[in-house]
Amino acid sequence: MLVHKSNLSAYTVYLIYSGITSLSFSLIFTVNMVYQVETARLNPLQLVLVGTALEFVAFVCQVPTGVLADVYSRRLAVILGILLFGLAFVLEGSFPRFDVILVSQILFGIGATLSDGAEQAWITDEVGEVRIGHVFLRSTQVGLLAGLLGAIMSVGFASIRINLPIVIGGTLSIGVAGFLLLFMPENNFHPISKTERHTWREMGNTFRSGSHVVRVRPILITILLIALFYGLYSEGYDRLWTAHFLKNFTFPPLGQLKPIVWFGIISVVGMLLTLGATEIVRRWVNIAQQRILIRALFVLNTLSVVSILIFALAGNFFLAIAAVLLFKVFRTVNDPIYMTWLTQNIDAKVRATVISMSGQVDAFGQIVGGPPVGYIGTAFSIRAALLASGALLSPVLLLYAYAARKTRGKVIHAS
Repeated sequence: MLVHKSNLSAYTVYLIYSGITSLSFSLIFTVNMVYQVETARLNPLQLVLVGTALEFVAFVCQVPTGVLADVYSRRLAVILGILLFGLAFVLEGSFPRFDVILVSQILFGIGATLSDGAEQAWITDEVGEVRIGHVFLRSTQVGLLAGLLGAIMSVGFASIRINLPIVIGGTLSIGVAGFLLLFMPENNFHPISKTERHTWREMGNTFRSGSHVVRVRPILITILLIALFYGLYSEGYDRLWTAHFLKNFTFPPLGQLKPIVWFGIISVVGMLLTLGATEIVRRWVNIAQQRILIRALFVLNTLSVVSILIFALAGNFFLAIAAVLLFKVFRTVNDPIYMTWLTQNIDAKVRATVISMSGQVDAFGQIVGGPPVGYIGTAFSIRAALLASGALLSPVLLLYAYAARKTRGKVIHAS
């Protein structure tokens, strides 16, 4: 595949990739739910079906795409993934119809599963296990800065036409795929040679190897159980927090600005707070020390549960804003630490496959957990549904406590 020889290191390319994709994501997702409700006129059932279709595709494709990345090329998987993502949202933003949005979410799901696991495995191979935790944290910070800019741009574009940031974000992602095609290196991944390659056999062997690693390492079973509960709670929360604001609160006026600006404010302030929090973690948390890392995850998830419960019960608009912002901070800081913990416990040869298994378990949790929480929101109230989401997240606290007891200060060393 075409690779332009340049002086850009894998670390630099990864930060550029993280920044531009975060800009694109923020452009799209700051207004995407509002677009689906107000422009495409999706009803609650259709909103759930769109989310279920996305997660079903992720569930079905997660492990096969991870194996593909391990057998062929992680670089290829990332490039195809971000290309499909861009095409999906150009399509959605161009045609505000349920059937088209459903197709776009299927494309989005395939693209997301191609890159999920592959990008983390690729950069871990390129920089090594010792550096990877700090690389993930730095990429999160770069992503937050870019996402901050994207949220501001999204609100500005949406004030002109609400689908505009979605189409622009999708187009930008297509451009990222072109950039990666030219500049993304892959120096430390060694696929099977053509003379030795028996495609389906090797994919099957890689999947079996990944499954074996999970079975013989109890800590990976714990990690996958945590991924399951992340999936169980997140679909309901992610689909309903915007509706909770729209239906249960009156937005304070902002002069002549539209109420959608409040969602931009939430996004921008959340990113600024998270940027500071990730820098504190990067400087003060020893992420090579697994027991300390697990304790940090326990604290972050405890605070996340509390934030969701406060948001569900809040009667005051600004208290609800504060709870949502705090949850955004805890959730975003949690992600790179959790991914570091996961990658540190996986053998390099099956890293993308096991990460994809984690994604598949998460997707399964969303498929199983989303509809019941949505039913609670319809039959009872959105507040009750959000309380259920908080309850579904709480078992991870027991799992992190168990993992901390089983981990005796393991430190990751350079090989």
